[in-house]
Order: sequence, then structure tokens, then C-alpha cells
Amino acid sequence: MIPWIPDVELPGYRQLDIPLPGAQKYQGEPDHEVVATLVRRSDPSGSRAVLYVHGWSDYFFQTHLAEAFESWGYDFYALDLRRYGRSLRDGQLAGYTADLAEYHQELDAAVEVIRTEGHDQVVLLGHSMGGLVVSLFVRDRPGVVDAVVLNSPWLELPSLQAWRPALAAAFGAVGTLSPTRALPLPELGLYRRSISADEEGQWHYNHNLKGDPAFLPRVGWMSAVMRGHAAVAAGLGIEIPVLMLISARSDPSRTWNDDMHRVDLVLDVDALAARAPQLGDHVTLIRIHGGRHDLALSQEEPRRRFLDEIRRWLATYGPGSV
Repeated sequence: MIPWIPDVELPGYRQLDIPLPGAQKYQGEPDHEVVATLVRRSDPSGSRAVLYVHGWSDYFFQTHLAEAFESWGYDFYALDLRRYGRSLRDGQLAGYTADLAEYHQELDAAVEVIRTEGHDQVVLLGHSMGGLVVSLFVRDRPGVVDAVVLNSPWLELPSLQAWRPALAAAFGAVGTLSPTRALPLPELGLYRRSISADEEGQWHYNHNLKGDPAFLPRVGWMSAVMRGHAAVAAGLGIEIPVLMLISARSDPSRTWNDDMHRVDLVLDVDALAARAPQLGDHVTLIRIHGGRHDLALSQEEPRRRFLDEIRRWLATYGPGSV
């Protein structure tokens, strides 16, 4: 019997701690066990499942996403990666890793649990940094899952593609000496303003787990992300069907306006679109007009289209489709 317990964040959900034996502990961290956390909405009821992986400074809270997938016949699971969300322990470096391949360990374990619970068809769903993480995972684990859906995947640095090799070399050199040094990257207050019910948005979530100032971008982490971007640019050769959804527009402005409810305020969607062909040979790219960075948190009409596009695509290319 797998020891699921009531979820600490979402009423009616259950969670499972996934131990990560041998997981790297970084300089200054206490000797806590490093874990990931798997969350599910309901008891397993079918042969198909989806596994959701969140983005940077984030965790799973989008219950409407779970409800949508379950209405389509998919049991819904979500994974809070090590040092994120439910998996973050006191004193750990929030969100930090020096190698994105570290996350293969919890993804392997999560997929194994899902298979053990009776699912022989599994779809991965990754948002933002989680989209980069799952893309690298399926490249390295061919045949482990059946399809991939990417929600605004962080496949490239905003407007810095031409500078990436030089930046990667610089970060690599500094990272060797001071990998956990914090970086002065742009603050995402406008994005938070657009989504949080405490400000201009409509979504309720735990601000200690999403967008908390403790999530500091660090040199070693940025170097790991840039190595991931370089791998995408070189071509991943993913062999299974991939659906990639992004907003129709980005807005790099730093002054609030109401149009910010209808654009990606975090990533350059044109740079993301340019990377879609490097994912594999069977990639569908869809732009969602009026979509936010997390398309699942968009306003009602673009959010409905986002979900409808996933549903239609899964019916055509997903597990069990004809």
C-alpha cells in the first residue's frame, strides 16, 4: 500500500513524499532529507494519467487543471520538485539545482508510482521551467511516457539567444567559484499583480510557495538552465508527440497597464516559438491570444481555449487515440 496522506495545501487532495536517496546537498544547507512530493486529486480510476510539473518559484495549486484532465478520462498527478512547494525544507536553497538532470530522479520515481497504480499510458505536462525539465527528461528517457504537453516552456532566454554561448561561459566560470551566489535578475511583481487575487488577478495561492523572495536565482542554477537551453538549440530529437502552447504576445514593459492580463510578462514567446522545431519531429505549436505566461491562469476565454486545444490534441495524438 502506497502511504498517501491528506495534502497540506489543497482540501480533498492527497500527497506522497518521494525520498531521493543520494540527492545532492549544497553548501550551507542543513542535513535535511531531500524529497519531492507527488500530489493526486482522486483514487486511480483508469489506465491513463497526466503528470504535471510546475515552473520556477512555483508549486501545484491549479485545481481546475486537474478537474479538466479528469473530465477527459485522465487521472491527474502533480509533482512538486525538490526544494519547491511542499518539498521545500527549512534552510534549503529554494529552487536551487546545479544540474537540471537531477530532476530525472523524482520524475523516474513519480512515473513509477503512477504505473504501479495501474496506468499504462502517461502524459507529461510541464509549465515554464518545468517544460524545459520534462523536455530534457523525455529526451533522456525514450519510451517512458507517451506524449508531452508544454505550457509556455522556458526553452530560451528572453531576447538573448545570440549571447547565450558567451553568457554560458561566463556563468560557468563564476559558478565554479561561487555557484550559490545570488543574481540580480528582473523582479516579477507585475506578473504576480496580474494573477494574484490579492492584487489585480483572480487566483488564490500560497505566496510562501509561489513567488516568495526566498527563491533567489543563483549562478549555478542559471548555468544549469543555460546548458538546458543549449541542448534544446542543438535539437532534442524527442520521438513522441509534443504539444507546445504559448501566448500570442509578450510585453517587456515595467509599468502596469490592463493589457498585462492578456500577455506573457515573463518570457519572449517569439523566442520560444523559434525553438519548437528543435524539440522533435512531431511538434504542434499553438498560440493562445490573450494568454498569460501560465496559460492555465489566463482569463476565462483564453483559458478555455487553452484547455480545449489540449483536449482536442490529446484526442488525436494522445495515448489511446486512433
